[in-house]
Amino acid sequence: MFKIVREIRFCYGHRLMDYQGKCAHPHGHNGRVEIELTADSLDKQGMIIDFDDMDKYIRAWIIDPMDHKMVLRKDDPLADSFQKMNEPCYLMEGNPTAENLAREIFLAIQKNNMPVTRVTFWETDKSSAVYQPG
Repeated sequence: MFKIVREIRFCYGHRLMDYQGKCAHPHGHNGRVEIELTADSLDKQGMIIDFDDMDKYIRAWIIDPMDHKMVLRKDDPLADSFQKMNEPCYLMEGNPTAENLAREIFLAIQKNNMPVTRVTFWETDKSSAVYQPG
């Protein structure tokens, strides 16, 4: 079995709804994502996927939609305000926690037919969440 891991970094803002603590208020992070792809065999160039191609796809599915945007739960009252001001938002079903962001990124990559097996989302240098199907 072959594995490759690619790290992607982006900046985003968020807040958590129904949360008692400082993360209930809008704030920002420098996020880091580790994306693991796994395959039993390699293509004719000897790769799972070219890292340059992976970067291009990941940028389109993750970075461009989330980078320098407020990531909010769809029912967050701030979402309407931001949209009325033409401020960029990325809306999610659930709270934009590290766990949910890891899953969101995993599913976006999987939906685009890449052999993703694990996504680790680092919200800070000391805190990360991993999503991999059981």
